[in-house]
Amino acid sequence: MSGAPRFLVIGSNAFSGASFVRFLLDQGVEVVGCSRSKQPDPVFLPYRWGRKVESFRFHQIDLNHDLDALQDLLNAYQPTHIVNFSAQSMVAESWVNPDQWFETNVVATVRLHEQLRRLNSLTRYVHISTPEVYGSTEGLVQEDAPFNPSTPYAVSRAAADMSLKAYHKQYGFPFVATRAANVYGAGQQLYRIIPRTILSIRTGQKLQLHGGGQSERAFIHIDDVSDATLKIALGGEDGSVYHISTDRIISIRELVELICERLGSRLEDCAQVVGERAGKDAAYRLDSSRLKSTLGWSSQVSLEAGLAGVVDWVDANLAALAAQPWTYQHKP
Repeated sequence: MSGAPRFLVIGSNAFSGASFVRFLLDQGVEVVGCSRSKQPDPVFLPYRWGRKVESFRFHQIDLNHDLDALQDLLNAYQPTHIVNFSAQSMVAESWVNPDQWFETNVVATVRLHEQLRRLNSLTRYVHISTPEVYGSTEGLVQEDAPFNPSTPYAVSRAAADMSLKAYHKQYGFPFVATRAANVYGAGQQLYRIIPRTILSIRTGQKLQLHGGGQSERAFIHIDDVSDATLKIALGGEDGSVYHISTDRIISIRELVELICERLGSRLEDCAQVVGERAGKDAAYRLDSSRLKSTLGWSSQVSLEAGLAGVVDWVDANLAALAAQPWTYQHKP
């Protein structure tokens, strides 16, 4: 690659996308972003916190409907690296309108890849995937584990991943894919467990603990994920998948108890047990040894330090956050 990299972040309004934009700007990397919705309240855009962002340009583009507009952006900007965070997410909700999940995560995504394989400037395409494609697992899961998706969301993501493998084999399409553990940090959507727990405690509301919080997860701070994503974008091997995870596994109940302890509350006072969500997988334990051994990555932010940062963000923006929707807002 000649010259400095030029990044296009698709899904730059999403928590992970906006945080990655901030990370790139901190590294002095040129970056443009696009998402299907208008930019949200700045409290959810980490790249706008305490900085001028004249160097960052945002374009409202819906991959389901505006691929011509995206092509115009590609022609004008000629990105060398594209990182795609966009997806119709949410596991349980995918059972309600599964066709919409397939429209975005499969049909629109494959149409995007058709555009990108003809883009001469492209050095690397980073596809942000999900461990949901593996289904519920036991033991450490490596990147070549078989797919066993259990929800429409997971099936749709697995289909896009398999399509990319075919594109790499047929066209030499320069993709890499990432699958991260549960990502968290300041700026995350309020329906996610960590900000929702903190807000519930701060406002005296009851948190619904699905299934009693028995499912286990690894929680990884967004700064560590952004660092890994940039390393993979610049130095990963074409056609490869990389797991991004910590080695620490914690149940959702234990996580909520940890937050309660930090905020001087008790789980019995702030949470109520409700039924488990449909299709929720019990555990993920991702093996990140490939990322560590080949690209020299390691997680730097402990769970305790990361939670403290989210608490600080919530407390500094409590009035603004309390006025925002706390539940997932579906956008067809």
